[in-house]
Amino acid sequence: MCNSLIQVEVIIPTQTKYLDLIGSIGERIAKELDKFSGDREALAYHLNLVLTEATVNAIKHGTQTNPNDTVRITIHIRENELNIKVYDHGQGFDLESVPLPDFEHPQEGGMGIFFIRTLMDSVTYTRQGDCNVLEIIKYLS
Repeated sequence: MCNSLIQVEVIIPTQTKYLDLIGSIGERIAKELDKFSGDREALAYHLNLVLTEATVNAIKHGTQTNPNDTVRITIHIRENELNIKVYDHGQGFDLESVPLPDFEHPQEGGMGIFFIRTLMDSVTYTRQGDCNVLEIIKYLS
């Protein structure tokens, strides 16, 4: 595996007031990608949305009601790949069993995983030690 060109790691308390910070990190990264030849504004918007949604899910579903719990987000940018990992300490869930949203009768919530899967190239969810890890990959070439 090649080394990362840029690495960002953020650890936040499980509080939604930090969502703007996480989203803006995604936007800034998209705008700084030298070798990305696609639409930077669209990528910036997509990364903001994906990072925000993934972090919301980790805060909402990934904590065991421990006020001292944290969510860890890592972003590694390599030559032609952006890799995001969101770590939480909850019970986890089965990514494959998440239903598609009901577009006929939209409800609040339930769209995050759909957006992440639609906008990114690969989404996996695994258990590593005492953490759940949502791994999101976007190919940049």
